[in-house]
Amino acid sequence: MTTPAAQSPVLVAASHGTASPVGQAAVAALVDAVAARRPDLEVRAAFVDVQQPDPPAVLGTLPAGRRAHLVPLLLSAGYHVFVDLTEAAAAVPGARVAPALGPDLRLAALLARRLDAAGLRDDDVVVLGAAGSSEPSAVRDCETVAAQLAATIGHDVTVGYLSAAEPRLTDAVAAQRVPGRRVVVATYLLAPGFFADLAARSGADVVTPPLLLDDEPPAGDLVDMVLERYEAATD
Repeated sequence: MTTPAAQSPVLVAASHGTASPVGQAAVAALVDAVAARRPDLEVRAAFVDVQQPDPPAVLGTLPAGRRAHLVPLLLSAGYHVFVDLTEAAAAVPGARVAPALGPDLRLAALLARRLDAAGLRDDDVVVLGAAGSSEPSAVRDCETVAAQLAATIGHDVTVGYLSAAEPRLTDAVAAQRVPGRRVVVATYLLAPGFFADLAARSGADVVTPPLLLDDEPPAGDLVDMVLERYEAATD
C-alpha cells in the first residue's frame, strides 16, 4: 500500500481568483489541462483572493503526511507568493512553494502572438500592461518580460501598471502618444477579469486579450511552465 508520504506531492494550482465567470472558466481550463497532461498527479485548484477554496483550506483537506507543492498561477512573485502562499506552506509539513510563472521567454512569445493576432504594425508604440505589485522584485520581473518582448517583436516596449506600482497604465499610454502612431497595450495578465477590464479602458488604440481565454485551449507552453514549476519545487 502506498503511504501518503510516498505519493507524489499534490500540485496545488494557486491562482489569484476573479469574480469574472469568463476568467474563472479560463483558469479552470488551464488547471484541467495540467491534470490531463499528468494523470499521475493529483491536481487541485486554490485561490489567493476572491474565490474559494484558499490555499490553507486546500492543504487542510490533505491526509496527514501528504505533501503538496503550491504552484503560483501568477506571472510574477509578489505579495501573494512571498506572504500568502509562503505562510500557507509553512503551516503544513512537507508543503513547498514553487516559483511564479514569470518571467519566461515563452510568456514573451505568447504576448507576441497576441500582438500579431491583433494586427501589430511596424510603427505602433507598445506598452506592456501588467497588474503591478508593491514588491520591487515583481516590478523587476515585469521589466524583464518587457525587455524579452521587445527583443521578440523588434519594438521598444515600456511598462504600465494597473495597481501598486508606477507608472500607471493610463499614464504610460498617454506618455507614449505620438501623432500618427497607434499605442498598443500588450496585456500581461493571465485571464479575463477586473484588471483586464481596466486595461481595456487604458486609452490605448488596441488592447490585446489576456494570456488565457475561455474560448480556446490553454497554450501548451503555459501547461509546460506549470509542470516545470512543480518539478522545480521537488528539487
